[in-house]
Amino acid sequence: MFPHEQVIIRRGRESGLPIIVAVHSTTRGMAIGGCRMKAYPGWQDGLADALRLSAAMTDKCALAGLPHGGGKTVIVLPPAGDGGRQLAPHQPGDDLREAALHDAGSVIEDLGGIYATGPDVGTGPADMVTIGERTTHVFCRPVEHGGSGDSSPATALGTIAALRAVCAHRFGSPDLSRRSFAVLGLGRVGAHVARLLAEAGAKIKVADIDEAKRAAAPEGSVWINPDECLRETVDVLIPAALGGLLGPETVPALHCRAIAGPANNQLVSPDTAATLHERGILWAPDAVVSAGGIIHATAVELRHRSEQNALAEVETIGDTLTAILREADARRISPYEASITRSIAARERRVSRR
Repeated sequence: MFPHEQVIIRRGRESGLPIIVAVHSTTRGMAIGGCRMKAYPGWQDGLADALRLSAAMTDKCALAGLPHGGGKTVIVLPPAGDGGRQLAPHQPGDDLREAALHDAGSVIEDLGGIYATGPDVGTGPADMVTIGERTTHVFCRPVEHGGSGDSSPATALGTIAALRAVCAHRFGSPDLSRRSFAVLGLGRVGAHVARLLAEAGAKIKVADIDEAKRAAAPEGSVWINPDECLRETVDVLIPAALGGLLGPETVPALHCRAIAGPANNQLVSPDTAATLHERGILWAPDAVVSAGGIIHATAVELRHRSEQNALAEVETIGDTLTAILREADARRISPYEASITRSIAARERRVSRR
């Protein structure tokens, strides 16, 4: 129903790496979406990721009420076992990394302002400075470089607002201290979420495939392995790593009562939402839960809001999710279906550039 408007696939002039930019929609305004730098079996896999993630960004922006559509940049690294290597975020003096980011910036600049990018998996605020050497259409640069900085704290803050809404709807109270949580993924966002939950007095178990992330676990939390995390009997499971977590192989093993987390594209397919609903597990749409970072960045950098007002906008994620959950109950449908209905309605109308 909503095909992509433009998809650019180019071999970078400086790096030689495949650079993919997918612009899904500009109906509501400039498309926005992060720059992902990741190893793939082939460039086609990177393209599939760009198409899927850019479409999800359109939903995210529409549900958040932002005057933007969705896009995504993917820099395709070769598989590590195929003569390739991972490029750690912002390594000074790494010529290949700098060249790849320059190539991404050049492609974005050639689009003439219909799309702007920010950090995603494999990139960070410092990398946006490098992209910014080729285009002005970039956000989340460090504050000292005129940007809004790391989006992770705002994404975590929005996740906490969503968790309060989930707990109020599922358990009758937004008080996080009365609930138990399992956080899967202690990256930049997941570690922030775990810390905020600990500060709220919640019972927490945490997991990550990287044993070194144990150091990021907040005091009082319990470290478990990722497989255990999925099977834990907790009130709320919080996916905070990569997507594609919830599908036919994992859903039958779940023992949680609700799922809400900042990981993007958590469902293997839309059918998974129906399965979760049938099992009585409340799933909060990730397009809503994970929107804090983009809400904050665009408020500060594109609409020139104060930090206080930008964070207040992030907190409205709780209100948005509450409305979706109530609509789902009223219509006897899953929260996923309710969110898609809202997103489609929003995508079909333009909004004023606030």
